[in-house]
Amino acid sequence: MELLSVLLLAVAIDILFGEPPRVMHPVVWMGKVISFLERFAPTQGTRAQLVYGAGMVLLTTFIFTSPVFFLLLYVNAISLIAYIVAGALLLKPTFAFRELRQTALEIKVLLARGNLEKARAKMPCLVSRDTQSLGKPELVSATVESVAENVGDSFVAPLFYFLLFGVPGAVAYRVVNSLDAMIGYHGKYEHLGRFAAKLDDILNFIPARISGLLLVIAAPLCCSDSRGAWQIMLRHHGRTESPNAGWPMSAAAGALKVRLEKADCYSLGNANNPLSPDLIASGIKLIEMAALLWVLFCFTMEVTYLVFVT
Repeated sequence: MELLSVLLLAVAIDILFGEPPRVMHPVVWMGKVISFLERFAPTQGTRAQLVYGAGMVLLTTFIFTSPVFFLLLYVNAISLIAYIVAGALLLKPTFAFRELRQTALEIKVLLARGNLEKARAKMPCLVSRDTQSLGKPELVSATVESVAENVGDSFVAPLFYFLLFGVPGAVAYRVVNSLDAMIGYHGKYEHLGRFAAKLDDILNFIPARISGLLLVIAAPLCCSDSRGAWQIMLRHHGRTESPNAGWPMSAAAGALKVRLEKADCYSLGNANNPLSPDLIASGIKLIEMAALLWVLFCFTMEVTYLVFVT
């Protein structure tokens, strides 16, 4: 019952208040720790970089999960209400649905007004690619792609690991995901970030596929194409370099009947509808319904556990 209460309160906090101030945000502090540890990383030697990169993952995960574990253990011994409040406050920063939605809506408004410069300036909040040369259709595509992918990374996955391992599980996932976002790239971080990138792929294997399925189920509830979402997801999920990102992105492309593209990287779906700013609003409705279905599923799983296991 405590976990169920923690989950519902954390979701309520996200809906009502969004993200905590940056100075207090655990993910910001994760970034600071990762940046600090990166300063001492070896610049030569494949094996040395691999070992150091793995050590970064293990040490950063320990730094952030162990205090959460012992704090909740201590608070739980004092007061159930205090445990629920503390648990919700610690769980909330591991997911960011409201911020994802708001950012996409802001870009949609900017594109609808024809303000491409401000839209491009806002895009780094969603994507890591260079957007300075992208036109309006490409910016719409990048926004919808990111919204679809991040419903998995920023919502489904943290709550998935919360269901399995409680708040420390969600925090551990967010640490690994942050490491992947910062050093899980080719080139400079080819070896240093390999362990983080591979571990992130493993952790997102199931949540990404759940996210794709949720978008398929959500499609008819949003007047979108459920059959198309299912077919495109099955056909095109393997077109992305990431083994996971293609599942929710291709499902969204099929549901919205559009082609989502990243130049020289992938093309998902069929170009039946134009890539207009209104498409972003449709994509947001789709992920809102998928998120609601996921919360209902988590709620149902917790209630089922209470009834049949305890």
